[in-house]
Amino acid sequence: MRVHATIVVADPCFIKTPTPRIPVSEPTAKPDIVLYTSAICPYCVAAKNFLKSRNQSWSEVRIDIDPAAREAMMARTRRTSVPQIFIGDTHVGGYDDMIALHRAGKLDALLAGEQA
Repeated sequence: MRVHATIVVADPCFIKTPTPRIPVSEPTAKPDIVLYTSAICPYCVAAKNFLKSRNQSWSEVRIDIDPAAREAMMARTRRTSVPQIFIGDTHVGGYDDMIALHRAGKLDALLAGEQA
């Protein structure tokens, strides 16, 4: 009886290694920005200029020409002054509040759809 031994050496070029899975985060949609404003409000103008400088777009609700919108703003914010700024569902507050958030380094995350 003859015994044959066969040694198989795998060619490293043909060894199939699993491809590593790299998690890919889904792009988050930018949240909507809503500004409650009036025509004669300098802080409203400043807020819009600041957002424009950050290449942001927004929806503007003029409370000086729409009493129902003013009531809705007051119910939503419990404030009577303008501007009142919302980024997504987050009530930022007024212009000074938005700038304070920016100076604290939290505004960009909020504009990107992350929580500040």
